[in-house]
Amino acid sequence: MTAEGEPRKGLRRYVEIVTGPLEHKKRYRDYKARVERLPASHRTAVEALQRYMIYFGPGTGESLLAMLEDLADLFEQSAASGTSVRETVGDDPVEFAETFLRNYPEGQWLGRERTRLTTSIDGVADDRPDAEGT
Repeated sequence: MTAEGEPRKGLRRYVEIVTGPLEHKKRYRDYKARVERLPASHRTAVEALQRYMIYFGPGTGESLLAMLEDLADLFEQSAASGTSVRETVGDDPVEFAETFLRNYPEGQWLGRERTRLTTSIDGVADDRPDAEGT
């Protein structure tokens, strides 16, 4: 042991490799606690939007947490001002979610797959089949 606390740092580093950054876990727990304090209708809406957005949203932990925290901010402000869920998300919740997601493009699997498709096609687009069709 070369420094006081070195084994602790090593353990933390190992745990973070296995489970992800501890700071992300704390932020996620804080986000969940904020959502739990919302009125029932707002809480249900946030949980539904979260389910949808996690599937289609950012692929990095940092970007995902930023998105969720911004979602909590929006619904906390909405609840505090007495704005209904319908007034917050509008008539089309999917359109709301898609618009919200556009602010967090980093790491979206859909974006990665679009890039992969484009790259694959671009790589072979100039190839011409043989005259014999082989």
